Amino acid sequence: MNSELPLAISLMGPTASGKTALAMALSDQLPCELISVDSALIYRGMDIGTAKPTADELRNYPHKLIDILDPAESYSVAEFRRNAIREMIEVTQRGNIPVLVGGTMLYFKSLIEGIALLPASDQATREQLVLEAKNRGWRAMHDELAEVDPESAQRIHPNDIQRLGRALEVYRMTGHTMTSFTQDNGQSAPFNFMQFAIAPKSRATLHELISRRLDTMLNSGFEAEVSELRQRTDLHLDLPSMRCVGYRQMWQYLSGELNVFDMREKALAATRQLAKRQLTWLRGWSNITWLDTFEKDNVQSVLKLCSKM
Repeated sequence: MNSELPLAISLMGPTASGKTALAMALSDQLPCELISVDSALIYRGMDIGTAKPTADELRNYPHKLIDILDPAESYSVAEFRRNAIREMIEVTQRGNIPVLVGGTMLYFKSLIEGIALLPASDQATREQLVLEAKNRGWRAMHDELAEVDPESAQRIHPNDIQRLGRALEVYRMTGHTMTSFTQDNGQSAPFNFMQFAIAPKSRATLHELISRRLDTMLNSGFEAEVSELRQRTDLHLDLPSMRCVGYRQMWQYLSGELNVFDMREKALAATRQLAKRQLTWLRGWSNITWLDTFEKDNVQSVLKLCSKM
């Protein structure tokens, strides 16, 4: 820790674990401002399926970096890092503490460890990879990645074709793996990070929380939300926004590819897989304090540790 650097609090955890509720409760006790670290909450018009804080919650507890993009637009990790650091600096200049809350682990990593200077994307290489994937399947492409870069393959799910394709593209272009690039990560954001992760103690309990939240979404107009998005001619399932968990499955249901039962089951499975990946990231994280979702004194635990800074 560098005592000359300002404090920043990170609240991480798997989906449905209670991160937002903890952040809002912390705001009642600390002079802080909330900054979203979530690659789904950046999109306007995608509220129900992303479990975005309600309009009332956002009025009472404003979050930076929510609703900053149209679903047709893309957003890189580097763009997030630049925007987040700018917001963090402005928060500290107002005499407050930035509280980073969300579940996009790669975004957190970019702030805490920096990001690698990866080569720019090459269209010809990408097109070749897509062609191969059509012939061989993305599972076979994932197997190829596992042979040359097992660390990246362990981190990237076979269905995450954007990140899988990028990892293979980097290797094909340079002969070096994504892992070798990310070992030279650059510099951390200029803050002292106090890092917390919140989750229930039992995976079964987390799965139950995920199931309940999905049903709440389905009963709160999620179908209508995706139906409205499908009216747009510039949106399709290959966009990063439409790859957010739940949106693809609802889109497929509305297009007649899935029945309502399969839609729910596939959305539930995708959300559980997301939570598993988030937990895998966090278990390898250093300098982190774990909190139990159902513990009543989580706010006091955060305050106590931060007071020692």
